[in-house]
Amino acid sequence: MDKKHFALKLIPCRSTFAQDMTVEERAIMMQHVAYFKDLMDRGMVIVYGPVMDPKGVYGLGVIEVDDEAQVLAIITNDPASKINTYEYYPMRAVVPGVNK
Repeated sequence: MDKKHFALKLIPCRSTFAQDMTVEERAIMMQHVAYFKDLMDRGMVIVYGPVMDPKGVYGLGVIEVDDEAQVLAIITNDPASKINTYEYYPMRAVVPGVNK
């Protein structure tokens, strides 16, 4: 089955979140980083990290999955979903060795 790609946008709970996280929020975000690192190690995440948009920092990830159900599972199981929200969009990604 061909893999599908999605862009995930992690929207913080407030515009100043990146600058003024509480201790509890920082702990959740560290769990989020570990969660995405594990997904990356398993080949599901191509890239992820904060986008330093001057209008407000947000998270961005590009994932490679079998179907949309996997996207929803990734979002649901992400510790960051406890305090932030996600948007996701299908992508026509060009990745090395695949789109020749």
